[in-house]
Amino acid sequence: MMQYKGYLAHVEYDDAANIFHGEVINTRDVITFQGKSVSELKKAFADSVKDYLTFCKERGEEPDKPFTGRLTVQLSPHQHKRVVMAAERVGKHVDSWVTEALVQAAR
Repeated sequence: MMQYKGYLAHVEYDDAANIFHGEVINTRDVITFQGKSVSELKKAFADSVKDYLTFCKERGEEPDKPFTGRLTVQLSPHQHKRVVMAAERVGKHVDSWVTEALVQAAR
C-alpha cells in the first residue's frame, strides 16, 4: 500500500512484464501508474496524482477526494432497531458496534 496526498494505492508486480503497476483505491476516479523499480513506482504514483489534480483544475472540476471515512447506510426500521439493540447488548455505541462489524466482515 502506498500513500500520497491522502490518496492510497494498491500495487502489484507483473513478473511476465517485469513491471510494477498500481491503482489508486480510495477514489471513484481511475488513477493508475507503473514503474520498473520501487523509486520509479513512487515517482510515477506522485506524478499521476499531480497530473490528475492538474487535469481536474484545468477542466474546472473538483477532483474526487479520497474517501472520508463516512459511510451512509440505509436500513429498514426493523433492521435499524435490531442493530441498535445488538450494540446495546454489548454496551457499545451503535457507531462503534457497526464499525467493528464492518471491519471484521471486510477482512
